[in-house]
This record gives sequence, C-alpha cells and structure tokens, in this order.
Amino acid sequence: MSTFGAAMRLLRAGFVMARHDALLPREYHALLPVWARAAARLSRVVAKPERAANPGERFARALEQLGPTYVKLGQFLSTRADILEPRFAAGLARLKDNAPRFPRAEALTAIEAEFGRPADDVYASFGEAVAAASVAQVHRAALPGPEGGEGAAVAVKILRPGVEARMARDVESFRLAARLLERFAPAARRMEPRAFVETLARSLALEIDLRLEAAAASEMAEIAACFEGFRVPMPDWPRCGRRVMTTTWIEGAPLSNPGAAVSVGADPKALAAKVMEVFLSSALEHGVFHADMHEGNLFVAPDGALVLVDFGIMGRLGAAERRYLADIIYGFLERDYERAAAAHFEAGYVPGDFARAEFAAALRAVGEPIFGKTAREVPMSRVLLQLFEITELFNMRLRPELILLQKTMVQAEGVARTLDPELDIWAVSRPVVERFLRSELGAEAALEDAAHDLRRLRAAARNLPRTMEDVSAMAAAWRNGAIALDPATMDALSRRIGRSRRGTTLALWVMALAALAVSLTVWLG
Repeated sequence: MSTFGAAMRLLRAGFVMARHDALLPREYHALLPVWARAAARLSRVVAKPERAANPGERFARALEQLGPTYVKLGQFLSTRADILEPRFAAGLARLKDNAPRFPRAEALTAIEAEFGRPADDVYASFGEAVAAASVAQVHRAALPGPEGGEGAAVAVKILRPGVEARMARDVESFRLAARLLERFAPAARRMEPRAFVETLARSLALEIDLRLEAAAASEMAEIAACFEGFRVPMPDWPRCGRRVMTTTWIEGAPLSNPGAAVSVGADPKALAAKVMEVFLSSALEHGVFHADMHEGNLFVAPDGALVLVDFGIMGRLGAAERRYLADIIYGFLERDYERAAAAHFEAGYVPGDFARAEFAAALRAVGEPIFGKTAREVPMSRVLLQLFEITELFNMRLRPELILLQKTMVQAEGVARTLDPELDIWAVSRPVVERFLRSELGAEAALEDAAHDLRRLRAAARNLPRTMEDVSAMAAAWRNGAIALDPATMDALSRRIGRSRRGTTLALWVMALAALAVSLTVWLG
C-alpha cells in the first residue's frame, strides 16, 4: 500500500474531524501553541454546528462516520487515561459498536461463499439480524433437526462485506500517523504510538478471523466450567469458518438494560461481584481474559447466571506478568507499598536509576486515599489515571501488552458499579489474589519453578559451544578490523560479558553439583 494513499486517507480523516470540531477542539485552544491556535481557527471554518458540548462525543461521531476501523481506534483510545483527559474519555463512551445492519441477502451470500453450499443446507431456518457492530452482525438461526425439522437455536455471526480490505487500508494510515507523531512530537514518544497502533492492528487481525474467535469462545468455555453461575456460548465447529461463526444461542437480558438483573430475580450485588471475579480470576489464574467486557456483551440468563458473549478481542498475560500483577495488587491490598514497588522494579516497569523507596512513596500516595473505599467513592478509572501520572513522573514506558488489561479493568468496574454502587472492589479482589499467590508460592509451584530453571540450564549448556564459536568469530573479526567499537560500547560490552561469564560459571557449577549428587545416589544405592 502506497504512502501517498495512506496520506490521502489521513487528510480525509482530518477533514471529517474538522467538520465535527474534533481535530483541534475549541475547548483546548488555550493549551495550544500560537501556531496551532491559528491552525485550529482555520479548521473551524469547515466545522458544522454541533450540539454536543463534550469534545470526546464530537470526536466519537467523527469516528463513526469514518468507519469500523476508526470506531475500534476510538474504543482503544478510550482506555488510555494517560493520553486523554477524563471528560474527553467519557465522551468516547458512546462508541459501543452499534452500527447499521446489512441486508439478510448479503449474509446468505457470505454463508454460501464460506461453506460452498446454500444457507438452506447449513441451517434449517435463518432470520434477520438481531444485533450489528462495526465489524460483524449476528443472526438467529436453527440447526437441522430430526426428520427435516428445526433443531437447536444458534447465533450466527457474519463479517461485514469488504471489512478486511478497508481495515487494512486504515491501519496503514494509522501507522503513517504514528510515525509522524513520533517524529514531530517528541513528548508523545513515551506513549509509544507505533506500539499502540501495532497492538490495535494485531487485535483487528484476530477479530476479523472468526475461526480464532470460535477458538477463544471454546477456551473461555473451559474457564467458565471453573465458576458457578457463569457460562459462555459454545462454538458449533462444523459451521465455523473465517467469515462465519456459529455458536449455541443463550437466552438472556443484556446488562445494558438497568433492570435486567431484577427482571429475572437475580441479586444485582452478587452479579456485580461475579463480573469482577470472572475478570480477575481468568486474567490471573488462567492468563486469558475477555477484553471487551462492556455491558452490551454481558447478559443475565433466566436462571440468574452471568453470560459473556463476543470473543473478538481477548487479552493474554504470561506467567511472569501474572505474578508481578498479583504482587502489585496484593501490595495495595495489604498496604505494603514496598512489595508493590519491588514488583514494579522486578518486572522492569520502572527504570533502574530511580530509588525504590521514592517509587513506594508515590504508590502510597495513590493507595492510602482509596483503601477501603467503595466503587461509588473511588472509581477504578480515577485510580488508573493517578497511576498513569506516576508513570510519567518516573519515566516509565507503558507496556503494550497491559493496554487491554487496563481497558478491561475499567470496563468491568464500570459494569459492576452500575449493578452495585457500593461494591468494594478491593474486598472482591482479595480472595482471588490470595488464592493465586498461594498457588504460585506454594511447594508445588516451587518445584515447577525449579524444574523450569533446570530445563533452562540444560538448554544453556547445549548452546554453550555454539555461543563460544560465535564469540570467537566476533573476536577474530574485531582483530582483523572488520568490527569497530566506540569506547562507550566497549565498556557496556565488557560489563555484559562479565555478567554472562559469571552466569555461565554459576550454571556449570550447578550442573556439576547436580551430576555429583546423582552419582552419589547411584553409588550409595
């Protein structure tokens, strides 16, 4: 895709935003440098009268006009409290993926193209769309039953026609915008706009392959089996493809309806706690979580169970990240800010040239005012905003893999707070975090860690001859003048070699002692 085409699409997007007074909103003119104020006044020439007083809402309307990729961009931006001020982020909350429905005839064409046979051969009946989002829409259908009748009801999700090509073009425009931002706005580099765009691009690539969403639904169904009162729809694999996905149909009322819980006789307080428990447990204990837990994707079933749908966006955390995260949360729960600070430094989230005690004091400034407060008194979004302010103070680079976690935490807390304004987020979090830490720090976990370390030592020993050959080749090239190093690089390299040599020596000693222990066991046995 050409840079020229991406630039033209960016110019069109800029014009649409200027039309909505969302490019350089009037509310922020006083904060702009002189040259930017002149550009803002010029952009207001094409602006149409807007009723919305919130600049974030005007920005959201512009994104909706620009199409599905921009809607997803807005949803991602709404999670970045470190970039957007709260009023602007609140205006973006209208982006709930409500979109016009495309004709049923196009859905039938997509089914035939996916499975190579008419929709009538795939489903016993196929109705009109019941929900539509920026990327896909959902129809209710029925599977073939015995003797040619209708069988079980299913939900059929179908991608919008041409959405893949459109998203690919838009992502190229976003990449160009990120490069320009990093080049001409040095202050924005800490926010890692290019990493942000790549995170968005990966998420979109996963979302437009419905086979991957079916796999995510299946994975979440296995996790749901660990909970009482929580379920997810199961994929019907023979009727799942890249552009069409079929799952079991689950009856329920969406939590976007304020009276949904009461209408089925469920306890809103218990449902609020279940939302937070599902999010925290799946993230910490299983390393995977639904990353779009807004109220439109959460339902309450007739029996009061919590139902989660739409698995297009999933978040994943590695074992190390989960342990660090649990240590950080537990440090806040116990008001042990030294422990929370240590977890940040061990994870590499804070540069090593800062004092740990200073960072612990900064965490205390966030933790003490919120300890024991309810969701009504201290929203999680405000806590995250304060934490982001600390990241700037300590020059912390934001980790792209944590963006979805931050977003989902705010979403889940928002849904839970709607159900139970008095919910104590910390009280709900404590048993989940303590259970995870017990499993991670217990005897069985220690044995698993030891076994993992021994496997790493074994792999290092196997690679040692090849590593020595590489070092020898580099040394020979250096002697021959093929490699030239400046003094600073030499100094850094010598320190690294020293650390590597000490690590290799330690590894060899450990392996020698282990071999000795095995030999003695055999000899004595």
